[in-house]
Amino acid sequence: MQRREKQPRLIQAMIDMLTLPDLRRKILFTLGILVAFRFLAHVPLPGVDPEALRQFFGQNPLFGMLDLFSGGAMQRFSVVATGIYPYITASIIMQLLVPVIPSLQSLSRQGEAGQRKVNRITHLLTVPLAALQGYGMLAILQSQGVIGYLEPLTTACIVISMTAGTVFLVWLGELITERGVGNGISIIIFAGIVASLPDMVGRGFIAARDPLGLAVFIILGLATLVFIVVFIEAHRRIPVQYARSTFRSGRMYRQSGSTYIPLRVNTAGMIPLIFAIALMQLPSTISTWFMDHTGQNPNFWNTIYNAFLSTNPAPLGLAYWVPYFLLVIGFTFFYTMIIFEQMNLPQTLQQQGGFIPGVRPGKTTADYLNKAIKRLTFGGAFFLALVAIMPFIAREITGIVALTISSTALLIAVGVALDTMKQLEAQLTMRRYEGFLK
Repeated sequence: MQRREKQPRLIQAMIDMLTLPDLRRKILFTLGILVAFRFLAHVPLPGVDPEALRQFFGQNPLFGMLDLFSGGAMQRFSVVATGIYPYITASIIMQLLVPVIPSLQSLSRQGEAGQRKVNRITHLLTVPLAALQGYGMLAILQSQGVIGYLEPLTTACIVISMTAGTVFLVWLGELITERGVGNGISIIIFAGIVASLPDMVGRGFIAARDPLGLAVFIILGLATLVFIVVFIEAHRRIPVQYARSTFRSGRMYRQSGSTYIPLRVNTAGMIPLIFAIALMQLPSTISTWFMDHTGQNPNFWNTIYNAFLSTNPAPLGLAYWVPYFLLVIGFTFFYTMIIFEQMNLPQTLQQQGGFIPGVRPGKTTADYLNKAIKRLTFGGAFFLALVAIMPFIAREITGIVALTISSTALLIAVGVALDTMKQLEAQLTMRRYEGFLK
C-alpha cells in the first residue's frame, strides 16, 4: 500500500489499467487495429510514380495539409488514400438532413432501432461519396501529370479499391468502438494525424534556421494546446431542480433533487472548421483541374489557385485567412443552433418534471436556454476562429514557414485524447481505481 502511494497518480493509473485483464484486452485490441490501419496506409495502388507524387505534394500546400489527416496514405496513394473522410462527410450530411426531412426525423426518435437505420443510411451514402472522392483525386493527379493515361478498367479498379479501403476503415473504427477503447472513427483520424506529425516537425526543424523564431514558435504551439484544452472542457452549468411524487405503503411522498445542465462553450466541436476549410479550399480544388502545369505560362486558374493559398504571407494571405475567420464564426453559430434544437431540452425537462429555478416551464425556459447558448456560442465561435488562424499568426510572428501548426489537427488530436482518457478514467473508476484526472 505504501508503494502505491509513492507512485505518481498518472503512472499508477497506467499500471492499474494494464493489470486489469478486460481493460488490457481492449487496449491491445485497439492498438492492433491501429497497426492494421498503418499497414494499409503503406499498400500503394498501381500506375503511380512515387517520386513524382512526393514532389507534387511537396509543392502543393493544399494537398500537403490533406495528406496530414490521412497519415501519409494520400501521398503514397495507398488503398486507404481517401481515408475515413467520406464517412464523416456522409455523417455531416445526415445530421443536416435529419431535422429537415420528416421521415428521417421520425426515425431518429425511434430510439436505438431508429438510430441503427439512420446509421445504415449513412453507411450507404458513404460508398458513392468515397467513389466520387477517389475518382476526383485520380483525375486531379492525372491533370497535373503525376499519373499518366490509365485504361478504363484500371481506373475502375483503382476507384473500387479506394472505396473498399474507406469502407474497411469504417468497419475497423466500429470494431474499436464496440470492442476497444474510445470512439473508433475518431481514434483512426487521431492515428493518422499523429503518424504524420514526426515527419512534418522533423522537416520543419531542419528547414528553420532562426533559433529565436523557433523558440517563439514552440511557445505559441504549447499555448495553443493549453488554449484548446481549456475551451474544450469549459461549460456553463444551468441549475435544474426535479420534483417527483411517489406512492409507497398507501401514502404519497414528494421527492426533490437538484442537478445541472452543462452547456458547453464549444458545442459544435471541430465541424465548423471542417465546413470552413472545405469552402475555402473549393476555389483551389477547382483551379487544379484547369490550371497549367508548373513551369508553363500561368493562366487565369493559376492566379485563382495562388490567391487562395494558405501559405501566402501578409497582406496577400489575408485574402484566405480573413474569410476563413468569418466563415468559422458563421458556421459555429449555424451548427450549434442545429444541435441545440435537436436536443429539445425544454420539452425533455418538462417531461421529466424538471425546471430551472426562477424560470417558468415551456416557452420561457426555451427562451432562457436559447439566450444562454447564444452567449456561450459567441465565445466558442471566437475561440474556434482564433484557433483556425493560429497558423497564420504564428508564421507572421516567427517568420517560420517550414513549420505549420495545423489548428484543425491539433483540435482533433486534443479532443480525441481527452475523450479517450475520460473513457479510461470511467473504466478505472468503476473498479475503484484512481484514474488519470484525479
